[in-house]
Amino acid sequence: MNQKQQQDELVFLPLGGSNEIGMNLNFYGYGPAHARKWIVVDVGVTFGDQTTPGVEVIVPDASYMEGEDILGIVLTHAHEDHIGALGWLWPKLKAPIYATPFTAYLVREKLRDADLLDEVEIIEVPLGGTLKLGPFDVTLVTITHSIPEPNGLAIKTPLGTVLHTGDWKIDADPVIGERTDVDTIRRLGDEGVLAMVCDSTNVFVDGHAGSEGEVKVALAALIKTLKGKVAVACFASNVARVDSVVRAAEAAGRRVCLVGRSMHRITGAAKSVGLLKDVKEFIPEAEAKSFPKEQILYLCTGSQGEPRAALSRIAEGNHPHVSLGEGDSCVFSSRVIPGNEIPIRNLQNKLADRGVRLYTERDHPGIHVSGHPCRDELKEMYQWARPQIAVPTHGERRHLLEHCNLARDMQVPQAVAPRNGDMVRLAPGKPEVIDEVPAGRLFVDGGVLVPEGGDALRERRHAAHNGMLFVSMALDAKGKLVTDVEVRGLGLPGDEDYTIDDALDELADAAEEALKRLSKDDRGEDETVETAVSRSVKKAAQHIWDRRPIVETIVLRV
Repeated sequence: MNQKQQQDELVFLPLGGSNEIGMNLNFYGYGPAHARKWIVVDVGVTFGDQTTPGVEVIVPDASYMEGEDILGIVLTHAHEDHIGALGWLWPKLKAPIYATPFTAYLVREKLRDADLLDEVEIIEVPLGGTLKLGPFDVTLVTITHSIPEPNGLAIKTPLGTVLHTGDWKIDADPVIGERTDVDTIRRLGDEGVLAMVCDSTNVFVDGHAGSEGEVKVALAALIKTLKGKVAVACFASNVARVDSVVRAAEAAGRRVCLVGRSMHRITGAAKSVGLLKDVKEFIPEAEAKSFPKEQILYLCTGSQGEPRAALSRIAEGNHPHVSLGEGDSCVFSSRVIPGNEIPIRNLQNKLADRGVRLYTERDHPGIHVSGHPCRDELKEMYQWARPQIAVPTHGERRHLLEHCNLARDMQVPQAVAPRNGDMVRLAPGKPEVIDEVPAGRLFVDGGVLVPEGGDALRERRHAAHNGMLFVSMALDAKGKLVTDVEVRGLGLPGDEDYTIDDALDELADAAEEALKRLSKDDRGEDETVETAVSRSVKKAAQHIWDRRPIVETIVLRV
């Protein structure tokens, strides 16, 4: 063995998706530390919530990998938490993209929106196909999941094979697509799997996730009993579910109207690879309202209560073409993603207030199944692959640690649960974290990427909790007031005994007192005046309301 070979290492580096569900961004490196070759597996987003006002999309920070020798970006499937950040991060990674036809279709749409399509090389790889990227020989392994063409990756290197499962489940009747390729996974296990990097989403859930075939039967049985107009909310990317809803509608004598941009985009991608081609043509929204109530079904986006999605607009009563009311039904063929409980509850309450009857997985468990493996499925995967090292990913900290425990129970010799930014050496030698690199989140705010701790969002959060005050004063050349101080407030309380106007008058007095305390020279400096007045007004506001609003002081010279 020569000196170069002695220096070669195989490393795994997650920069997203480890310690969280979503925002997947994984790197595999091979070679000596000073000259590694890299491949990227998935480039995903996560979404903002009530803690990120004004921010809807969040991407992993890939700055550490800029300038590295990246041979390719390999995508396991087309969910947003696996491809959604490509438009933002590809300029940092600058490598060819490898994807199956369905995923490639959606990637092109995403890159077109980002004006990058002409710059990026996209190579379509057939299901079960292989590709060679430097020291990495990658084979796509067919699995089942809640989207067309999901893949695991068998990544072979001179130091061993890694099975990167991607998102998966075991489904004997997946409705569309093939069953999990158990024979290939067993064969990999026979040949020897060094490490398995595996989905941890449902590690706390006993049993099996359930089959899409069972959901198809349950939806058909439910929909044929419903009267009036029917809306079904599901994840647009779950084409098997879309297929099941469409066929249930047709069996019940209903035509289907797609509502929401994602529904149109995903069904377009599905038809491009031969899916959904033997169903009746979808009815445009503008025409659907002319159909009798018993003959239409609306297939909607917005099952998670997203404020701008189709179902939220319907619930608010401001959708231009679709309305639901007394005697109509809405079926939620989806789960509640943790963190979305409040917006979903608000959405469902608004629909119920309109007289719409709701059907959810709580009262009709058969109308949804997860796309991720539960404990018994994880056990089966470990029995097939028999890895030497378990590397849980796609989970919060508690998921990853419990997954390590499960792997050890399955007699896996070694387990490592990395955080984002932990560089894990898989070979040679004992697996361990050998470096901690910068990792974090970037917020898409106003169409640009900003750091997670940026000033704009911090001020927005502060304003949301504490309110804002605007102070305006006109001074002459000598620094004397020429008009009354004007104070205006946003998001600040008042009641019958002490109105907001009373408070603003008190704050104006505080501003004048602050000005009087300044020397003549200081009153001639706008910045000094603004700082002193803002501090005084903020202190007075804390006395009045026990909160410290943002104070913006404007000095006019006349």
